[in-house]
Order: sequence, then structure tokens, then C-alpha cells
Amino acid sequence: MTISPSLPPREEFWWERNDLHYHGDRLQFAGHDVGGLAAEANGPLYLYSLDRVAARLDTLLQALDTTECEHRVYYAMKANRFAPLLQMMARSGKCGVDICSPNELDLALSCGFRANQISFTGTGVANRDLDRLIAHPELAINCDSIGMIRRIGEREPRRAIGIRVNPGLGTGYGDSALLTYAGARTTKFGIYREQWAEALDMARRFDLKVTTLHFHVGCGYLDDQLASWGDAVASALSCIAELPDLEMVNVGGGLGLPHREADRPLDLTRWSGVLRSHFSGTGLTVAVEPGDFLVKDAGMLVLGVTDVERKRNTLFVSVDGGFNLHPEPAFYDMPCEPVACLIRSRDPADWQSATIAGNINEALDIWGETVAVPPLFEDDYIALLNAGGYGASMSSNHCMRGEFIEMAL
Repeated sequence: MTISPSLPPREEFWWERNDLHYHGDRLQFAGHDVGGLAAEANGPLYLYSLDRVAARLDTLLQALDTTECEHRVYYAMKANRFAPLLQMMARSGKCGVDICSPNELDLALSCGFRANQISFTGTGVANRDLDRLIAHPELAINCDSIGMIRRIGEREPRRAIGIRVNPGLGTGYGDSALLTYAGARTTKFGIYREQWAEALDMARRFDLKVTTLHFHVGCGYLDDQLASWGDAVASALSCIAELPDLEMVNVGGGLGLPHREADRPLDLTRWSGVLRSHFSGTGLTVAVEPGDFLVKDAGMLVLGVTDVERKRNTLFVSVDGGFNLHPEPAFYDMPCEPVACLIRSRDPADWQSATIAGNINEALDIWGETVAVPPLFEDDYIALLNAGGYGASMSSNHCMRGEFIEMAL
């Protein structure tokens, strides 16, 4: 089926920018020919631009500078734990790292972060986890449950801790319930207001100093969700008056990036204005835990075309990597934009609507439907954009097809 001239192709694409664009008919990323790198890799390939990550971090820090508050960034390494990326961040000295397991702690330390640059926020924390965590006195630990407060107190009374609260309000990309960590539906995360007094009593029982208030209300929120995020911040701050030792408020992460052409990017001026309105003049340090915001559009997954074949009225373009390599599109409706690495024609009459299908024996293994594509053939390559976060770090070996290469550019 030939697509209408009102759809791509066109001279410019919504995702193009200075470091990601077509040079003639070939896709370039961070100054490299994507198809050429994929051919050398001979298999699924993750590409990451470290310069893009550094630029995103600088953009966020500039926004935080306008809040009139002391501030700190903890990169959420669960988004992407590629060692060269972590090492670059540690060398920069511009951010710390947010972790959610003892193994992530070990990796962060090995990549150059110091314990006092690391913040732990986890759920379902076992005693064996706590024993490894509290061995580092300078590590910031945010407690997700009253039981965790008690178990830290039993092991190390008088320690400084953080408490993660659940404000009962939240938001996420596309207002998705799957990406909302606090809201009308009761979730496993944090301590609700109804249990707040009990949590503080438990901390006092062991002379624990609550120096950090933490909350995280959802993932991938954009400008359309900013008002809801602001309401959640205001709700969480109702706990501040009861924390005489409070030094920091950690507002979590969740800052998103556009996945579709119609998505409105997060307005960082408005976002930082919410923080300024709540924290300017309080003397509190504001911390934020970005993951996707720093790395998602700094990465792509490049896959080889194995078949181009019409089945009934659908053109299928099959590729040599499936949803197990990057589960987010299948599970959370956060698509990676499929882009041909070679454009043989920009004439709309030559482009077709296709379904991009992976190589896993599951019906949901679809990278995109009704995707406008130029003429494609076996051994061509397709780049899946916005794959820098929660891709490789969430991958599995389902069907024993978990192999891929990661490369820093």
C-alpha cells in the first residue's frame, strides 16, 4: 500500500537534530555512519552518544540553577548501566548516581563514584541487601517501608536516613497507569500519609535522623502532565513540617522525552518554576533522579533487515532483534521510532506502510505498525531511536536471542 504524500518522506523528520540526521541518503549519529557501524557489528547494536548525555545533563543543571536552591543530580543508573557512560559521568563531577540494588552500588563504585555521591532507593529490600548497604556510612539510603526503617535502626541506630513517601498523586507518559507510581491506585512504593506518624515513631525509636524526604510519582511525564506532577509535589511536601532534621527533598525522576511526533516536550522553565515556588528560601537542597531524560535520546538500537514480505494486505519488515532487547515499547507503549539507515528515495510514491517485526516467537514482538518506510531490502538496517534508556538494562535472553553489542560514540 502506497502512503499518502501528506506523510513522510519529507526533507526533515521530527526527530532530526544536529547530531542525528541524514547526510545525503545515509543516517548519521554523533558523526558516524550508522549503517556502516551496524555492518561491522554483524548483529544487534546499541549506540550511545556520550556527548549527547553530557549536553542533556548540562541542560538540566542550567534549569536547576534557576530554582534559587542548592541542588543535586543523581543519575538513575537502572536506565542505562553501560560502564563507559557511568565512568564519563563520574569523571565529570557534575552528578551522583541513584541506585536500587547492592550490585548497582558495586558497579557505581567501580566506575568512579564515591559513596557520598550515591543515593539508594529500593523496594522489597532484603536483610542481605541492607547489610551490604549500611557497610557504607556515607551512602544515602531512602526507606521505602516502616519495616525497612526498623531494620536499619536495629543494625545502625542514630544513622541518617531518608524516607520515601507516597503522596497519593502521580502521573506518567501519556497518563499511563503502568507508568504512574503514585495515584488513585494503591502502589507498593513509599509510605502513605496514613502511616506517616508510625514511620516517624519508628525512626525516633532508634534515634534515626530523617534528613531526606523522597518521592517519585511516575515515569516519562511531559508538558501535558506537568500540572499533575506539580500537584503531587505539593501533596508530598505536607510532611515537611514534622521533619526537624530535614536537609534535602528528593523529587525523584520521571522527566520524559517525546516518543511520538505529537508529543510536547517537557518545558524545563515551567518545571524548574514548580521547584522554585516550593523550595526557594527554605534552605533545603533539591535533588532529582533523571534517567531517561539524560540517556534515552542519546541511544539507538540498530537491527538488520532479514525479510521484506507482504502477508495478506500487510507489508512485514522483519529484523534480527526482538522486544527482549528493549521491552519498553511492548510493555509500556513507549515506542522507539523506526528509521531506515539508508533512504533510497524521498519520493512519497516509493514509500510504503509497513509493520516492523522482531525475531521473537511472541505476538507482541512488534516494533511498529503502519510505519512509513522507504524501499527496504534484506541486509538493510533499521535504527530504533530513543533506545538509550531502559533498553539494554532491561533486556533478557528470551528464546536465547539476547546477544547484542554496546558501543559508545
